Amino acid sequence: MLKNHFFETKVSLVLLVKWTLISALIALLAGVASALFLFALEWATKTRLSNPVLVYGLPVAGFSVAWLYLYLGKNSEAGNHLIISEIHQPTQYLPLRMAPFILIATVVSHLFGASVGREGTAVQMGAALSDSITKVFRLNNTDRPIILMAGMSAGFASVFGTPLTGGIFALEVLTVGTIRYQAAFPCVLAAVLANQVSGFLGVHHSHLFIPVIPEFSSWTLLALFVSGLIFGWTARLFKALTHSVAQLFKNNISYSPLRPFLGGLIIVGLLTVFDAHAYIGIGTSTIAESFVKPLASYDFAGKLFFTVLSISSGFKGGEVTPLFFIGATLGNALAPLLNMPIAFLSGLGLVAVFAGASNTPIACTLMAIELFGSPVASYAALVCLVSYLFSGNSSIYLTQKINFRK
Repeated sequence: MLKNHFFETKVSLVLLVKWTLISALIALLAGVASALFLFALEWATKTRLSNPVLVYGLPVAGFSVAWLYLYLGKNSEAGNHLIISEIHQPTQYLPLRMAPFILIATVVSHLFGASVGREGTAVQMGAALSDSITKVFRLNNTDRPIILMAGMSAGFASVFGTPLTGGIFALEVLTVGTIRYQAAFPCVLAAVLANQVSGFLGVHHSHLFIPVIPEFSSWTLLALFVSGLIFGWTARLFKALTHSVAQLFKNNISYSPLRPFLGGLIIVGLLTVFDAHAYIGIGTSTIAESFVKPLASYDFAGKLFFTVLSISSGFKGGEVTPLFFIGATLGNALAPLLNMPIAFLSGLGLVAVFAGASNTPIACTLMAIELFGSPVASYAALVCLVSYLFSGNSSIYLTQKINFRK
């Protein structure tokens, strides 16, 4: 018995040292990449806002990026779907070019006004760079999925400043109903260290505050259930429209660079006719406003429309930050109807719509805690779970598996 105990302890220590070293290296690569990306994204956003005429270049920008992916990007075009697929069934290394391609493509998307996010970029950079470690050290296919997951965690954590969320996100997003606990230590450690690396390099994340949290009551509980249901339905609508419109583009336009060209033309045309500039780009300023004052009740729908059009036609960047915008502004619109504080329901909407769209209620509950503090924990858990239950069995990540249907 004692001999077995010492043997198991020795094995655990070896694994601890091994994954600490690997996770630290992943964190360094992902943290530096995320810092570079965030600085470039800040420049692109400021430049576009200072030069609104840049939006008229969106069709050409979309065509150019799609052309590069078609002829030089190899299979990196598949993005997050390829990463998740490789974790489920390792077959080939991720192309290292995925990292610079997605960074450039996302910065170009934001520079010219596409409604995309930043999570997809950070996750793809983290995974592609971490997979290079697998190749250099000739690690086997047992370790490789864990390394890819740690890369995803490091990228997510360092781009949003939410290390615990990043660590759990990669564990939860792969398969609905199953969490790979053997990857928990590398994922969480890589996420924590990557966030420290990006912070050391000068990355500062904006903070949102919920100044008033209502007392728990039967009405508060009902408001959580009603809002959670609406957040879940909105996530379901977003997923359905994104997949359907993307398929529509593919079915009718065989030459892929023409898809974002047409999508860009439609966006420019709509911006020329309507005052809808608030719904393009990253949208973080509107998210911040949703916590402090009432906004137009249709803001969430405007952002949803422009995001679906941007992503479905082929612009790069990801869905998460636009989903934050949709959720926060929807919560802002629901707050007076449900007699809830604006910041409270905006914050819950921010995490709950993403929870429903990605099927990650645990990670999104942790995100609420990291962003808004522990007093919101039980409310966030309930609203994220209700959103998850009513969002359907699909996901924004097409290669996500479902072990247990909702």
